[in-house]
Amino acid sequence: MHDVNTNAQRADVIADFARSELFGRTFQEGMDLVEESAGYLDGAGRQESKSLSRNAALSYAAESMRLTTRLMKVASWLLVQRAVREGDMPALNACEERYRLAAEDMAPGRNIPDDMPAGLKALLERSERLFERVRHLDRRMYVEQTVTDATNPVAGHLDRLRSAFGG
Repeated sequence: MHDVNTNAQRADVIADFARSELFGRTFQEGMDLVEESAGYLDGAGRQESKSLSRNAALSYAAESMRLTTRLMKVASWLLVQRAVREGDMPALNACEERYRLAAEDMAPGRNIPDDMPAGLKALLERSERLFERVRHLDRRMYVEQTVTDATNPVAGHLDRLRSAFGG
């Protein structure tokens, strides 16, 4: 019975997050950054990369791939949360490991090569910050989720919401 209650509480937290203003803002920011990055890489970034040395051009290609990969992982996670919000996916299904953001996926804090164009550097930094925020939400909601107060499920639920939403 405890697992059923825990799963129900977890599903409530997930569904509450998916309906929250925080999710709405994070979703919009993520999708805007995907669009902005695609525009940059297809436009100004492509032009800027043509003037780079051979080694810098190779670094540019690697960094742009890292940017694209990071943003696709974030977008996938956000789309799962939106599917929960819209009732297309049960909240507990979103708990499956295949939807998690693993820490090893994108090592933060790497030094971006100095010879990268400023536009790419800015997008890399913003995508890294977004990835870390989303990864933190993922851990709080799915990985570290525990019942905090078995004697008072409402208090435990509120504590988890405060933790997940930075309150």
